[in-house]
Amino acid sequence: MDFNIGTSSGSRNRPKPATPRGGGGFAGWLMTAVAPFGENEEHAMDQALVELGLGDARLIRGEGAMLPMGFEPGSPQDLPMGTLVECHLSKATVDGTGIASAGVAWALCTTPEGDECAIVTTMSHQGPMEECEAELRRNLQRKLSNRDLELRKDDDGRALFECAVDEIEAQEGVHGVVLAALILPNSLNLGGSSGPTRSRNSGVSSIGGSLGGPTGLSGSGKSDFGF
Repeated sequence: MDFNIGTSSGSRNRPKPATPRGGGGFAGWLMTAVAPFGENEEHAMDQALVELGLGDARLIRGEGAMLPMGFEPGSPQDLPMGTLVECHLSKATVDGTGIASAGVAWALCTTPEGDECAIVTTMSHQGPMEECEAELRRNLQRKLSNRDLELRKDDDGRALFECAVDEIEAQEGVHGVVLAALILPNSLNLGGSSGPTRSRNSGVSSIGGSLGGPTGLSGSGKSDFGF
């Protein structure tokens, strides 16, 4: 299998502005942060959240592969103090010795019925960022396959995919944390009952489903990832 999904974003605590796609979607962005000099793990974690721009936000940890319908890549924003923010977050820690890494990736895709959607995956790893990124990409492929999804491509045939990975090397006598995050400041306004749903048995798409987005189908192994 070819795991070359797009190109590596590398570490990203100040990401380049992404170009939003048309259609009135809801923006999210990738960030990474490294905090190598914590007095303890909690201290290092707080430092990393501040570096991410989330130090004054109230966080909702996103779980699951599916992103809100209408997700689009966007540019980082300053968030008002006390804002409630959904965040798909990966965290790795070190204490005295070793290297750890964390990564997150999203992909825009379509169902076999032609519905557009987006998925996300996260990865933490006790090792260098190159290993973390390779496993992150493999997990993204697995999630696409499990749901019979295909990557969407731009006009030049490039997969609409992005990842951010960073690493931390331990320092003697202190705690370190590395974070990678997909930040979705407006997603809690989404996820109502207007999205398409997919029947697990027939794969038929319909409008007005109660779950607000496509539900997963068991993977057929025939998805064209276009990586």
